Amino acid sequence: MEAIIEARRHIDNANGFLRNNAHKEDGLYRDRKYVKIAGHTAYTGILLALNEILILERKKTRKSVEWYQQELSRLDKKINSRFATAYQILHLDMGYDGTRSAKLAQLGIEEAEKIIVWVENRLSQSRT
Repeated sequence: MEAIIEARRHIDNANGFLRNNAHKEDGLYRDRKYVKIAGHTAYTGILLALNEILILERKKTRKSVEWYQQELSRLDKKINSRFATAYQILHLDMGYDGTRSAKLAQLGIEEAEKIIVWVENRLSQSRT
């Protein structure tokens, strides 16, 4: 469960970057730099949680988004869809493009939180 705590910390940090540094005005963030940081931070939180539930080879190699999607589709199609949405919003739209939309950023963060809760529930079920 340490990974879940760390994943939630990443989500909290992402929210903090948006709230304290991105300067929301009329539903848009003014500072793309902090939107990008928040997107990457939240996406990393998802990966930390997913790595706990997906059986990973303990090598130091990075896994592709396709690998995560393939593994998740075997477990739960709905969570795979959430992951695809979170990947698009957090990693691509926010992390790379620095989208200014506060609504889009909020949706990405919400999807990340749902994925982390899903992982937490799966981990607690496997321990009982």
